[in-house]
Amino acid sequence: MARRAVCPGSFDPVTHGHLDIIARASRIFDEVVVAVGVNVSKRRLFSADERIEMLRTACVGIDNVRVSGFDGLLTAFCVDNDAVAIVKGLRAGGDFDYELQMAQMNASLAPGVETVLLPTAPPHAFVSSSLVKEVAAFGGDVSGFVPGFVHDRLLARLAERADGD
Repeated sequence: MARRAVCPGSFDPVTHGHLDIIARASRIFDEVVVAVGVNVSKRRLFSADERIEMLRTACVGIDNVRVSGFDGLLTAFCVDNDAVAIVKGLRAGGDFDYELQMAQMNASLAPGVETVLLPTAPPHAFVSSSLVKEVAAFGGDVSGFVPGFVHDRLLARLAERADGD
C-alpha cells in the first residue's frame, strides 16, 4: 500500500515556500495530494479553479504529486483519500503553537492520520501568501517569492482589481 500524505492550504497564491514543502514531502511519501481549500465563504484573490491550475503547473515534474480541491474537514478528506499523514510547513514559533493545536484536533478526529511538521527552508521563512499579496498590491517586487507565471498572474489580477475600484 502506498503511503500517501496530504499538503493542505489555500495557496492564494502558491509561493516558493509552499513548493519547497511539497517537494520535500514528495521525497518522504509515495504520493502527495496537495489539497486546495475551496471554501466559497472566504474571499480569495484567485478562485479555487485558478489556484488548483496554478499548483498543477507549478508541480509539473514532481511525478508523485497530484492536486485536488477540498471543502469541509481536512481529516475527512484525508480518510477519503487513504492518507496516512498531513504535512504542514512551519515558518516561526507562532506557526508551531497553531499547528500543534490543529494536529491535536486532527488526531482526535482521525486517529490514523499523523501530522508531520516540516521547518520552512530559511530563504522562505518569512514569506506568506498574504504578505506577497500585500507587498505586490503596494508595488513591491515579489518576483523572488513566487514562480514566474504566478507573479505574472498576480500582477494582472491586482491590476484588474485596481481598474475595477
